[in-house]
Amino acid sequence: MKVHILDDWFDTLRTLPSFGLLDGHEVTVWTDHAEDTAVLAERLAEAEALVLFRERTAITADLLGRLPNLRLISQRGVYPHVDVPACTANGVLLCSNMQSDAPSVAAAELTFALILASAREIPQQMASLRAGRWQLAPGQTLRGRRLGLYGYGRIARQVAAYARAFGMEVVWWASEAGRARAAANGETVAESRAAFFAESDFVSLHVRLKPETRGIVTREDLLAMKPAATFVNTSRSGLVEAGALEAALAAGRPGRLALDVFDREPMAAPVDPLVLHPNVIATPHIGFVTEDELDLQFADIYAQINAYAGGAPIHMINPETRD
Repeated sequence: MKVHILDDWFDTLRTLPSFGLLDGHEVTVWTDHAEDTAVLAERLAEAEALVLFRERTAITADLLGRLPNLRLISQRGVYPHVDVPACTANGVLLCSNMQSDAPSVAAAELTFALILASAREIPQQMASLRAGRWQLAPGQTLRGRRLGLYGYGRIARQVAAYARAFGMEVVWWASEAGRARAAANGETVAESRAAFFAESDFVSLHVRLKPETRGIVTREDLLAMKPAATFVNTSRSGLVEAGALEAALAAGRPGRLALDVFDREPMAAPVDPLVLHPNVIATPHIGFVTEDELDLQFADIYAQINAYAGGAPIHMINPETRD
């Protein structure tokens, strides 16, 4: 098949062992990001299978209508960036492995790195040293502090393991079903949503972005947090109510944010004021961007292509396309 891969910005994928799964296919890798539909349509005119690099490019009805040769989109995880009805209408099968046997260790590691960096104000201390001012005010020790984890999934449970290794107290909040699973597993669930936010020293968000979870963390939630607390988001920016982060910073509750996700990605320039705020530690959506994690994820994606080419597609999101 003629396989096109979008948005591999550092031309990493071809260096990973999993790339060998595409042997026998005609592969084109695009290492820049294009948003213009006309440009994408021209680039992908011959593509029979399209590989998406997470949610970096939106697949719209307009674009799909200009790709008469496309038969398969292969990706991993959730797909709010893909117009699934338009895929079906254009005879394009979307395959996406929605489950995995292991958490994204890379995302969990970055989450805890941001917790540490915020507690000890590492970026600010580095800037102070380089400016010749030596130390800033003292930071926080993690041992004995409370980490609130919102969402009882695999990544959050991995973060919990790191936190316990540092002597932190872990409490949970989630959907009703998630809270029930946590309690059944002997975990500590907060007495209420209000108590979860008000009593945690760190709150880290680990929820999938779906229509029903958009804006799930509200301005009221954040403003209930301690002035010395930190809110961490390595999931999706859309999970937080619009304007809530800015309101929190203005009120100083919580006092710090640690963010890996933003409303506009990628940012060619720091157009989001959150990126430049002195009380925000910001990273450019690198939670999943390690060689190890990419090799694991794209092995799944390439397996979907081979299954389709072999006549037995897997992880079909719109199987009616095959009818």
